[in-house]
Amino acid sequence: MKRMKMYWLAVCLMLACAEASKILVVFPLPSRSHANLGDGIVKLLLNAGHEVTYISPFPYKNAPPTLRTIDVSKNFEIMPMDIMNIKTIMNTSKFLHSIAFKMYMAINMMRHTLQLEGVNKLVADPKEEFDLVIAEWMFTEIPAGFASVFDCPLIWLSSVEVHWMILQLVDQPTNPAYTVDLMSTYAPPLSFWQRANELWTQVTIKFLQYVWLDGVQERTFNELIHPLILKRGRKPPTFDESRYNASLLLSNAYISTASPVALPQNHKFIGGYHIDEEVKPMSAELKKLMDNAKHGVVYFSMGSNLKSKDMPEELKKSLLQMFGTLKQTVLWKFEEKMDNLPSNVHILDWAPQQAILSHPNLAVFVTHGGLLSTTESVHFGIPIIGIPVFADQFLNVVKAVNKGFAQRVDLSYTMADELKEAIIEVTSNKRYAEKAKELSFIHHDRPVKPGVELVHWVNHVINTRGAPHLRSPALHVPFYQKMYLDLAAVLVILFLAGRVLLKKICAAVRSKKESGSQKKNN
Repeated sequence: MKRMKMYWLAVCLMLACAEASKILVVFPLPSRSHANLGDGIVKLLLNAGHEVTYISPFPYKNAPPTLRTIDVSKNFEIMPMDIMNIKTIMNTSKFLHSIAFKMYMAINMMRHTLQLEGVNKLVADPKEEFDLVIAEWMFTEIPAGFASVFDCPLIWLSSVEVHWMILQLVDQPTNPAYTVDLMSTYAPPLSFWQRANELWTQVTIKFLQYVWLDGVQERTFNELIHPLILKRGRKPPTFDESRYNASLLLSNAYISTASPVALPQNHKFIGGYHIDEEVKPMSAELKKLMDNAKHGVVYFSMGSNLKSKDMPEELKKSLLQMFGTLKQTVLWKFEEKMDNLPSNVHILDWAPQQAILSHPNLAVFVTHGGLLSTTESVHFGIPIIGIPVFADQFLNVVKAVNKGFAQRVDLSYTMADELKEAIIEVTSNKRYAEKAKELSFIHHDRPVKPGVELVHWVNHVINTRGAPHLRSPALHVPFYQKMYLDLAAVLVILFLAGRVLLKKICAAVRSKKESGSQKKNN
């Protein structure tokens, strides 16, 4: 209760001190989980008294007067069919894991976004002005163009724990000897071959960006952003000047789940800001079901994008049969009706996840390992069983296992027996729940709540006109200087020059001696 009072006191002080600003929030990715992060930012900014324009494929219903939504739901039309279908992913996972595919799709999506009527009208209107742009980074830096158009500060938001690809926009890439790529399946400490693989990943992606993807981004920037800036009577920046001009990097993570690495001053952890301070109550029927679960509850959800109904039929049947053998009550987020359910299995077409995770009878959360679900598990102190499918989910689950509050099960047609073993292990071995509670304490033991932290730094960037004092000097130091290649070149030149000079001196001395010997002999 005391913590709650302190939170609202901080919010009230923030509201009293802050002036209303016009903020553009850019979250165009057609994904419900990513939109949850965008919605969380919008809610916090509105509560802080700001006016918000929100570019999103999930437009608000009954929006307040200080919120304007730019509907980009047509972005769903350019997503490849069945890209989020579990069966498709199981059969074509290598294609979906391709970094080139993800980056090209992100660039194509941003190009499409800028050409949509609502967005085009917004950016083409010279009367439109903003004090700040907050944009999600998702494999492309084209969203930086919004800040260039409106000539205002830019804040990048990373929907996952920060990694080398986004850190290089505000500082420098992390060292692959002890940090890993966004889609890595490793977690530090790394073996020799794992270090070599992480180095190869960075080199490969940098090469890919240099020879292809950066050119695609730059052409899009020059074609769609430059004319808008010229229309406003200003000289357009280069693509590099635009994308490296961020004031701040907000990371949807916290040290409870993140790696404890050195980070620049303009990086801020705000993981968990999307979680409601007061959990919305579940239905009376669901509450009664969980209250009466004598042996605890197993909650199974593959997230908001992946649908359990898309699983292969044989997998669905084997999972259902296996769940029926458990003593626990099973809640399965499933998007269509199922017949012949075991008495302990209950289907939810929509699950109030935070309410379920907060219930004292929940024993384990079986999840796809998305960062929002993982963060919510830590927030409420619930152990998990991770079934990673794509992107950062593998890394999230590996880290959760290493931290001791999770088991991992690989997605396959025959995973039911392995999942049962994991459920029995996590629910019968109290160390998993104890570790989850320990991490939950770390997650909550902060100077201020993540939402308060987020709003504070947003206001700070606006009030200091881009917070230039927080920017890392490493951003403007060329690679050859960081690696002292120029010093190495000078030393090599000096060494070679010294060697040549020494040879000449030795030759001169030898010549003089030979000349002296000849004079003596004569």
